[in-house]
Amino acid sequence: MTVVSPQGLAQVRRYLLDSEGPVIVTRRHWIVVVEPVVSAAAGVALATWVADEVGDSLPLLVDVVLLAMMALVLRLVWKIIEYRREWFVVTDKRLLLTHGLLTRKVAIMPLRRVTDLSYNVSVPGRVLGYGEFVFESAGQDQALSTVDHLGRSQELFRVLSNELFGKPGPGPSGAGGGGGD
Repeated sequence: MTVVSPQGLAQVRRYLLDSEGPVIVTRRHWIVVVEPVVSAAAGVALATWVADEVGDSLPLLVDVVLLAMMALVLRLVWKIIEYRREWFVVTDKRLLLTHGLLTRKVAIMPLRRVTDLSYNVSVPGRVLGYGEFVFESAGQDQALSTVDHLGRSQELFRVLSNELFGKPGPGPSGAGGGGGD
C-alpha cells in the first residue's frame, strides 16, 4: 500500500535513487498556513481601518501600518510558496524531508537506522486530521527526527509502520533465517 502524490513524486524524483520505490510522498497539512493567512487578513483589516479613521491627520502612522501590512502579506506569500515546495517522502529504503525556498534542504534517514517511531496527535490534530512523527535511531542525532503537521496521519502511520516494522527480516522466525535443525 502506498500514499504517493503524483505532483509530489514529480517534485522529488530528483532526490530518489534509481533502486528505491516511493511509498509515501506527501506535504504537510494545510493548517501550517492558517496562521499566516489570519495574520495577513488581520493586517489588511487593521491597515484599512487606520487609513479610513486616521487618514490625513497622522500620515506617518498610516505609512507605518501600511508597511506592516505589506510585510504580513509578503510573509504570507513566502509561507504559501514554502508550503508548496515542502515534501515528506518515505521510500523502501529512506525517509526524506525536502524543504527550503532559496536554499534547498533535504534531510535523510535510512530506514534501517530507525529504531523507534512515536506518533503524536493533539486534539486539534484529531479534529483536523494531522499528526506528528518522531523518529529515533540508536544513540545518534539525525537530521530528520521530527516531522509535524502531516495530513492523513493515521493512514500514514499504518503505511509507515508497515514499511519500518512489518516486513520479516532474517532470523529464526523471518523469511531468510536459519532456525533449522
